[in-house]
Amino acid sequence: MVPKHIAIIMDGNGRWAVSRGLPRINGHKEGIKRIEELLRYAPTKGIKYLTLYAFSTENWRRPKEEVGFLFSAFERYLNSRRNDLKENRVRLRVIGERKGLPTNLVRAIETAEKFLADEDGLSLQICFNYGARQELVNAVRAIVRDRLKEGDITEDLFSSYLYTAGIPDPDLIIRTSGEMRLSNFLLWQASYSEFYFTDILWPDFSETEFDKALAEFSNRKRRYGGV
Repeated sequence: MVPKHIAIIMDGNGRWAVSRGLPRINGHKEGIKRIEELLRYAPTKGIKYLTLYAFSTENWRRPKEEVGFLFSAFERYLNSRRNDLKENRVRLRVIGERKGLPTNLVRAIETAEKFLADEDGLSLQICFNYGARQELVNAVRAIVRDRLKEGDITEDLFSSYLYTAGIPDPDLIIRTSGEMRLSNFLLWQASYSEFYFTDILWPDFSETEFDKALAEFSNRKRRYGGV
C-alpha cells in the first residue's frame, strides 16, 4: 500500500547546524538539498501529492536574520528552479497567508504557480506563512461573507474553503527531529492521517529514511472508524 499524499513537517535544520558548530542558516541550506532530492525521488515511489511545511505563522518569532534568509532562499528557489520543476512536470501550489510577505517573494510565488499550473506530474504544496488555525478562521470568515445557510454547510463544503481545496487529505504525515506534535499543521486535513515520527533531523532525511516511512505505512491498518 502506497500513500497517495504525503505531508512532511521538515524539522531540525537549526539543530542540525548548531550540533556541528555552524550558523542555523547552514542547516536550512542543507535542508533545501533534501527537498530537491525528495522531489525527484517521491514520484518514483508512486507518490502523487507532496505537502511540505516550510514556514509557519509562528516562525516570525525566530531571529530576524534567519527569517530574512528563509524568505530570500524561497524566492531564489522559485526563480531559479521553476524550469527544473516544469521539466519534471511538477504542479505547484503555495499555501498560506501572503499578506505581510515581501513583495518580491509574492511575485515569485505567483509567477511560479502560473508557470506550473498545467503540469500533470507530482502535485507539490509548499506551506509558507501557514497556520492551520488561521486557515480555519479564514474559511469560516469566507463562509459568513458568502451568507451560506446553516443547512448548506457540510464537511465537503467546508473543505472547499480551505487552502487545500481540491487536494486529497494526506494519507501519511511525517515529522522529523523527534518532536511528536502537529505544530498547527493541517489540523482539519489530518483527521484520518497516519503519523510517522523519526529522530532523524531533516538535513539527514535521506531516501533510505523516506523508504522506512513508506514501509511503516504499508503495515498500518486504516479502518476510518470501522472494524
